[in-house]
Amino acid sequence: MKFIHTADWHLGKLVHGVYMTSEQRYVLEQFVRLVEEEKPDAVIIAGDLYDRSVPPTDAVDLLDEILFKINVELETPIIAVSGNHDSAERLSFGSSWYRHNQFYLKGKLSKDFSPVHLNGADFYLVPYAEPGLVRQVLEDDTIHSHQDAMKAIIGKIEENLDPHKPNIFVGHAFVLGGKETDSERTLSVGGSGCVTSDLFAPFSYTAMGHLHSPDALKHESIRYSGSLLKYSFSESKQRKSVSLIEVSENGEINIEERVLKPERDMRELEGHLEELLDPSVYEAQKSDDYLKITLRDEGALIDPINKLRQVYPNILHLERKIDVLDMKEKQFFQSVKSEKKSELELFESFYHEMTSLEFNEDKRLILADIITKAQKEEAAK
Repeated sequence: MKFIHTADWHLGKLVHGVYMTSEQRYVLEQFVRLVEEEKPDAVIIAGDLYDRSVPPTDAVDLLDEILFKINVELETPIIAVSGNHDSAERLSFGSSWYRHNQFYLKGKLSKDFSPVHLNGADFYLVPYAEPGLVRQVLEDDTIHSHQDAMKAIIGKIEENLDPHKPNIFVGHAFVLGGKETDSERTLSVGGSGCVTSDLFAPFSYTAMGHLHSPDALKHESIRYSGSLLKYSFSESKQRKSVSLIEVSENGEINIEERVLKPERDMRELEGHLEELLDPSVYEAQKSDDYLKITLRDEGALIDPINKLRQVYPNILHLERKIDVLDMKEKQFFQSVKSEKKSELELFESFYHEMTSLEFNEDKRLILADIITKAQKEEAAK
């Protein structure tokens, strides 16, 4: 069978004060065309359909429109779960009768882990849930972390899992080893939000949501599709795509990517103000992209943001490199000062910041002698 794996749409997302709804519509229209061309047996959406539990009306309307096109007009089954940004209760509305049109949406965790059967494969839907809720639903007081919760859930699934069929897990979690970006909401503090990859060994393929890059985790059968768009400048160098998955009867998988191109990219630019305002520079690029601009100028500048916006209308963040360096240096010396280091230790820390050379014992002895002499001269004054 063939299905498309996507996740982390974050409809209604606000980035630096700008709603991304029109950009999301532009990409989702590409996605609908892809579904029409590929004619998959199902579309998987692995959580975070919305960016927040009470999404704006435009986001609700957009989701309704896109799901209708895929499920009703294109007659394609949809398999979806809620993520940590979604409201499980709101997404669960109508799910009991959605199934009559092969729209399988699981918003709230329940004791029912029976799979969705499609074209000879079994899909197990596990919405995002905090460990406390899993502990309550499963009536298991030993559950305290996300690892405990996922292990218990998969244990329940395995009770009735048929190992002779392709089994697909659909979930929303942070698998240990995955790479985060700034736009993902932390699941738990101190690493307790992670789950280990070995838990998903019973499944032919694990369609995961939460991390925003398709390269977030390197694993043969566990995959993040990545987010619909770039939602922070830490994602500016990522590509955004959906995953086209083919699963054979014996559970072997083949994965292909389909890249989604936004109307406006999210990029970073760096240079002097005069340089960035030069027509030969801005005419050679797509100047209406969403930009973070870092200025290298050191002197006083008069109203740089408005000058730049005449050429680059969608600047979301402007900063000066000298300010960034000053802040980093200030933070470094504050952290060093707070550690109450000796003069020798302070210089050693500074030496390592400024050079990659080893601060060996000979250098340490020479500097210790210089410091001692300086302290004696200071005391003699």
